[in-house]
Amino acid sequence: MKGIDLINSDVHNRLRAKILTFELKPGTRLVEDELTAALNAGRTPVREALLRLQGEGLVSRERGWIVEATDPANFRSIFEARIAIEGYAARLAAERIDRAGLARVEKLMHEMEIERPRAEVSRINRQFHVEIVAASRNPIFIGSHERTQFQYWNLRFPVVFMKEQLAASTEQHREIWKALKSKDGERAERATRAHIAATMAIVAEALDESR
Repeated sequence: MKGIDLINSDVHNRLRAKILTFELKPGTRLVEDELTAALNAGRTPVREALLRLQGEGLVSRERGWIVEATDPANFRSIFEARIAIEGYAARLAAERIDRAGLARVEKLMHEMEIERPRAEVSRINRQFHVEIVAASRNPIFIGSHERTQFQYWNLRFPVVFMKEQLAASTEQHREIWKALKSKDGERAERATRAHIAATMAIVAEALDESR
């Protein structure tokens, strides 16, 4: 039984990774026969993986399996989840992050400040937040954060960040970094919550204007 469980878990993890990294994009139809071939797995592990992913909200089943798309109407719930998860994760990260982790976060912070295509800045920004949550060393937070990150980047926001908003975001990243460096958990949590709340306000305003 243990061997079967490991196989099922491996198939689930591999399929989940393909969804979370957008290798399988929202709206993609998932055909069981094609997945068994692509993952070199049996029908039962693939079916069980799909059922687990359905429970996680990553796929849905309506006339076949499909990678779930995020409804912009749910943006507030997504941001609230990010504030809660990333805020406390940043507090823990400030207490637990090692020198190598600090160096990675600092490098990403500086890379975001270099002029480059917006898509590249978004990729670096995403990794900046992933590194901080990873530094919390809490696997439950890390797993929950993966899901909220997927839902956040899966949203299609009619948002163009203004120069002053990007400058403010840069300062917010710097404040989070300083808190991590000084190992001040309370400051790190406060700065992270404020940063995500500020982004939520920008998105909310843009959605209101688009209606």
